[in-house]
Amino acid sequence: MELNLLQIVALLGLLSGVVTEKKPRCYRSHELDDAAQRKLQLHYPQPPERAASGSGSSACPLDLYAHLQRDREYSGRSLSPWRYETVALPDHYPSSYVGAACLCSGCIQFQSGDGGVFQSFDFNSVTVNQSRVFLRRQLCDDRQSYQLVPVSINVPVACTCVRPVS
Repeated sequence: MELNLLQIVALLGLLSGVVTEKKPRCYRSHELDDAAQRKLQLHYPQPPERAASGSGSSACPLDLYAHLQRDREYSGRSLSPWRYETVALPDHYPSSYVGAACLCSGCIQFQSGDGGVFQSFDFNSVTVNQSRVFLRRQLCDDRQSYQLVPVSINVPVACTCVRPVS
C-alpha cells in the first residue's frame, strides 16, 4: 500500500493530536443565569446543599461531650467536630457554597477512669475536601459579554483527626 504525500501529511496531523479547541461561547448579561443553570445541570451536577449551622460559638465544644450525646449528625459526634458556614464566590455559578469549618484545633479525647473530656493537641483537626466544579464568569474580548469557564474548587465537607506532621 503506497501513500502519497497528501495522505502522509493528513495522517501525521491526525496522529499528532492537532485538535481545534472550541472557544467558549459568550453570553450577554441577561442570558448568564439561564446558561449557567443549564450547563451545571447537564455537565456539572451539584451535590445537595446543606444549611449553614448559623452563628453559634466557634469554640471547641468540650462541654457537649461530657454528657451522652444524641446528635445524629456526624458533625456533632465527631472527635473533630465542625460547623457549616456559607462561603460567597462572586462571579461564580453557583455563587456560594456551604463548607465545613473545624471547631477544634486539636481533637477531643476521653480520659479513662473519671470520664473527663479534654482537647488533645497530640492530634490535629483538619478539613476533608471535595473537589467541585463551578462556572466562573469571565469577560469576553468584546468587553460586553461573558463566557462561563469551568473551575475546580476544593470545598471543605467535614473535619477529621490526624497525627501532626513531624
